[in-house]
Amino acid sequence: MRNVVIIGAGIVGLCLGWHCARRGMNVTLLDVGEPGGGASSGNAGAISAGSVAPLAMPGVLRQVPGMLTDPKGALHIPPTYWPRALPWLLRFLASARPARVEAIASALAALQFGAIERHREIMAAEGALDLVRETGQLYLYRDEAHLAKDSASWELRQRHGLRVERLDAAGIAALEPGIAPDYTLGLLLPEQGSVANPKRLAEVVARGVERQGGRVLRGRVSAIATEGGRAIGAMTEAGLVAGDITVLAAGAFSARLLAPLGIRVPLESQRGYHVMLPDAGVAPQRPIIPADRKAFITPMEHGLRIAGTVEFGGLDRAPNPKRAALLLEDLAKVYPQASTQGAEGFWMGHRPCLPDSLPVLGPVARIPGLWCAFGHGHLGLTGSAPTAALLAAAMAGETPNTDIAPFAIERF
Repeated sequence: MRNVVIIGAGIVGLCLGWHCARRGMNVTLLDVGEPGGGASSGNAGAISAGSVAPLAMPGVLRQVPGMLTDPKGALHIPPTYWPRALPWLLRFLASARPARVEAIASALAALQFGAIERHREIMAAEGALDLVRETGQLYLYRDEAHLAKDSASWELRQRHGLRVERLDAAGIAALEPGIAPDYTLGLLLPEQGSVANPKRLAEVVARGVERQGGRVLRGRVSAIATEGGRAIGAMTEAGLVAGDITVLAAGAFSARLLAPLGIRVPLESQRGYHVMLPDAGVAPQRPIIPADRKAFITPMEHGLRIAGTVEFGGLDRAPNPKRAALLLEDLAKVYPQASTQGAEGFWMGHRPCLPDSLPVLGPVARIPGLWCAFGHGHLGLTGSAPTAALLAAAMAGETPNTDIAPFAIERF
């Protein structure tokens, strides 16, 4: 038996804890908040195994000025944050080289393969299969010219196996009545999915860890503990929580714990927002993604969630209500008849993003006993269950089916 200490009880850490516990390891999860209380509960709820195109695609440099100068654009960087954001953005642009993009897409395709099945595996064992929905996703475009701007991304995804069905205006109306007629083209992704309630999903996985003998503890981790150059656990207010393997799965906060060890990673928080409407008066059957708004409109068991935007601002800056308000405008563009009465305020969370759109996974070569599982960016929910199965196998000494070398922290 191995004692495994996982720093971070977001959905990645929780799923990893679940798989480790199933293999008979002694698992302790540590988090300052409740399980799944951060981005893991506030995300758009999409399971998108086919989303293998990195954020930095060839030609992205031409798009950035327009996005930044549009006050209602999907990307926002406060002027005072530019000095902090610039090094990350330069790495981001460098990763948009065609050969690098192909390599990134291949790595993501391998990691995310069978994501829905991996989520169903956990939910089936915990008696909560109702949380995983397999109704597909629908992307909306205004016309052919609008779709052409994203053609490279769609071609890349389809080369890696994504099934796409094209719909005209009549097809959109038949599938999802009430969508504004301005959207004349739709791309239906029938094999992608969503989650009925990301927070409840995280809670179910946490209970599954405990059911299998693991512990989920509340406590602030101040440092990764080392002795003789080896990781030996996590330091908390209550003292050392010891482990043979220490896994850093603290999302956007992971870089802060690595820095005292002399390890620098270009991890940035791409702050995202959502608004919940308990009764919007519209009832889509699947996530609706208007491509011009860069938002997800997702039906959930407790209402309609509109999630999106990308805001740079670090981990400590206060949320920006104006960014959240834009999401209600996004909803109105797609569903002009939707009601925004009763909106439950807004939520802001930290997506842990690396400039090449790949997470950091696997052992840290210079510090034996330390493993990483963070940086999934906009695909944390999607990648959580397959990442967990992959890393748990590797930690148990097995040879996993997926090569984790492309995700190594040493690439930085």
